Amino acid sequence: MFTPLVIINRTLTTAARCKRRVVVTGMGIVCPLGIGVQNAWQALINSKSGITKLTNPEYDKLPCKVATEEALNDANWKPNNETDKRDTGVAVGIGMIDLIDVCTTYEALKKGYNKVSPYFVPRILTNMAAGQISIKYGLRGPNHSVSTACATGAHAIGDAFRFIRGGETSVMICGGAEACISPLAIAAFCRLRALSTNKNDFPYEASRPFDKDRDGFVMGEGAAILVLEELNHALERKANIYAEVLGYGLSGDATHLTAPSEDGTGAILAMDRAVKDAGIETVEITFINAHATSTPLGDGIELKAIESFMGQHSKNVTVSSTKGAHGHLLGAAGNLEAVFTILAIKESVIPPTLNLHNLDTETSLNFAPNIKKNWNTTSRRVALKNAFGFGGTNACLCFAQYNE
Repeated sequence: MFTPLVIINRTLTTAARCKRRVVVTGMGIVCPLGIGVQNAWQALINSKSGITKLTNPEYDKLPCKVATEEALNDANWKPNNETDKRDTGVAVGIGMIDLIDVCTTYEALKKGYNKVSPYFVPRILTNMAAGQISIKYGLRGPNHSVSTACATGAHAIGDAFRFIRGGETSVMICGGAEACISPLAIAAFCRLRALSTNKNDFPYEASRPFDKDRDGFVMGEGAAILVLEELNHALERKANIYAEVLGYGLSGDATHLTAPSEDGTGAILAMDRAVKDAGIETVEITFINAHATSTPLGDGIELKAIESFMGQHSKNVTVSSTKGAHGHLLGAAGNLEAVFTILAIKESVIPPTLNLHNLDTETSLNFAPNIKKNWNTTSRRVALKNAFGFGGTNACLCFAQYNE
């Protein structure tokens, strides 16, 4: 007999609110798999890995502005008149500030007050990516920034979704960026025993979500930006629609600084709230893009949480983690993987989980180990995207195939 981890009332009860429909009309990517949405997507579904060995202490930064420009071009939305600029907002976050910049500036201070750059404070503020985008394109809608560790990108998308649905604006540029790789950051995460160290000579094998030989995550850098738009606004200008955003759920583990709740309560609550917010039943969901970072503890707990939430429907659900191909982008993870989830919906293809050879959890859930899988369903394609962060912060997004 199947016993759920947490008992949840499945009655679809949501707060009364404006329910304007929200769709995705543009996307942009800079990530380990490539620059540009199609380059990264084709590499992913063809089972390519973007993970390489670090050999130099100086690493190129991957600017958010590249992904933003692609997303706006993709959406064909660069407003020129004041009304449209006021009706377009930004919600972009980062997970971590540049640690090397802080250390370097402190050393400069020892040489004299005037050695400290007047731009130091703006450089380390987490809202400056959103601010720079707003300034560059003259966007005067909501200017919002999220910093919730590895859930940052998903929270940014969810908040943007709510701004549009609630009637505050018609268009939002949203997502996250991360340029976190430095010797100090690597050392700090190693001290947390969070990073993979067993495959240093075989980096493409190091990130292995759900596999029994996983030993930690691989850090990645990049940015992914989405353009969300109110449906009628998109239809009026004949915009290309990738998918619809149906729901958004948040929760807190209230358990530990770095470890997820052992019973998966936080993940279950986030998924449940996203599904209720979407106004759908769990049986409509057939794909879940997991947070699964390749850590021994987290991956197993997430799978148990998913199976507990899905119940008897688990046998009809496929779970995948694309982090096997691109590593963990921290604050830019949820948004990058949201783009891949949306493309999976658009193209009826479930991306693979690389390096998954031996599943160490007994489950009735389905997987796509090492190669892509056709997404076959008799109804519209509906997916969840999970994202969890240190401090016990959780987010879940619900995306669906757009139907008129």
